Amino acid sequence: MTETARRPEVSVVVPTCNRASLLREALASIRALEGADLTFEIIVGDNGEPGPGARVAAEFGAIHVPVDRPGAGAARNVALLRASAPYVAFLDDDDVWMPGHVRGHLRLLKADPDLGIVFGQIVTTSPELEPVYGPWPADLPQERGTLLRRMMSGYFPQIGATLVRRSLVDDIGLFDEALLGDQDWDWQIRAVRRHGAGFVAAPCVHFRQRPAGTFDSLIARRIRFTRLVFRRHAPALGVSPLAALRLYFGTVQGYYDAFSAAAQAHAARGDRRAALRALASAFRLMPHRAIKDAIRPTHLRAALLATAAAQASRPLAAAEPETR
Repeated sequence: MTETARRPEVSVVVPTCNRASLLREALASIRALEGADLTFEIIVGDNGEPGPGARVAAEFGAIHVPVDRPGAGAARNVALLRASAPYVAFLDDDDVWMPGHVRGHLRLLKADPDLGIVFGQIVTTSPELEPVYGPWPADLPQERGTLLRRMMSGYFPQIGATLVRRSLVDDIGLFDEALLGDQDWDWQIRAVRRHGAGFVAAPCVHFRQRPAGTFDSLIARRIRFTRLVFRRHAPALGVSPLAALRLYFGTVQGYYDAFSAAAQAHAARGDRRAALRALASAFRLMPHRAIKDAIRPTHLRAALLATAAAQASRPLAAAEPETR
């Protein structure tokens, strides 16, 4: 095999922070896709504690780059600046690639020089990688404006199923490190605004999700960045204020559903306070929707009833004091 044949065709950017065991799974899934026709340059951007991440990276022949700034965006940027292959892929340290990833993306990019970015399908899983939902999305529009509206109304392309030309990075720049959430969504929107996008209808990534009710505070923090990114890009859609508002509510629908599910989970565990906080978050986020859902057979109504039942069944002796 010549040096040219051995040269990596795809650089894979992997941000990590103090999750060595998960990082090992992620890197193993990348190497598992290699073959005579495809080799990877793996670059791990690590803003965790020194040591564990570097050792895992070495196990898989990956380049390890320490990062002294917080956030996945910073870790991706440092790794991205080291990328030397003509194409770049991504994978978060808690997800894993599936066998059908990358090659279909590459075929699209090589066949159409106007394409700069390609998305693939996701399978949502439990923390133990048991499939929960998917593959999704079933399809994506090819027309740029339609795709942008889809992205600005609830479709957040998973970064692990994204492949781009390296030249696109030089054009649109790096991830916005000021965004401690949704910096990948912002970056992907910037890419689609300036370059053609493709889609591969094949499952590419097992996307781990935490159980309902275990990440309420993380959702609450992320909403602020989602709003910021939406305000940043909504003017480019050229739609009326009312249409933009509808798109915005589509964007935060997933958070609303997550708070509703969290309220049910908290109520089932007898944690009334956490259930009420999650319900309050859902009402603040989409009050018009929450009022309607409270009187219809919906998840939010089920959460309200479960919370009321948990409160009614709680022994009087265990009640919280009125003041502290």
